[in-house]
Amino acid sequence: MPDPLAGMPPLADFGKRLAARIIDVIIIVIPLFLIQLAFGTNRYVVETNKGEDVSEVFTKSYSGSGLIMTLISIVLYVGYDWWFTKKDGRTIGKKAMGLRVAMLNDGSVPQSGPALSRAAVLWLPTLICCFCLWPLALIVSMLVDKPYKQGLHDKVAKTVVVSAA
Repeated sequence: MPDPLAGMPPLADFGKRLAARIIDVIIIVIPLFLIQLAFGTNRYVVETNKGEDVSEVFTKSYSGSGLIMTLISIVLYVGYDWWFTKKDGRTIGKKAMGLRVAMLNDGSVPQSGPALSRAAVLWLPTLICCFCLWPLALIVSMLVDKPYKQGLHDKVAKTVVVSAA
């Protein structure tokens, strides 16, 4: 079986991928912060007057506005990644770092379906339940995957991240 990467640019360096993701997160966090500031919403409500039981002192629960902010966050993060990936394989961060997302089988720009599944696996677990653990799982998956350096989101979409030609 021939190597799917034959004829494609080299796989992206992990450091560049991380820098691109940081740029993209900053681009999305700024409007989210402004929305939260404008509407005075909180993603979580922390209650500290529950009584003497230490297990009840700090509880996190979604407030009504927190749920709305979570939904807005999902739309912005997933939508941003989906749109730019299906457009030309390059988010703003990837453009800045000289990278692009490519289909593993032929190097083409991902179509809407793979771009959406990639974005959903990338962002939904982080935004819904696993804020600290999911990004770490993605990083580890990229670092240990051989030979294509695919994160879990890349595996689902059958994509790789390469240096832009």
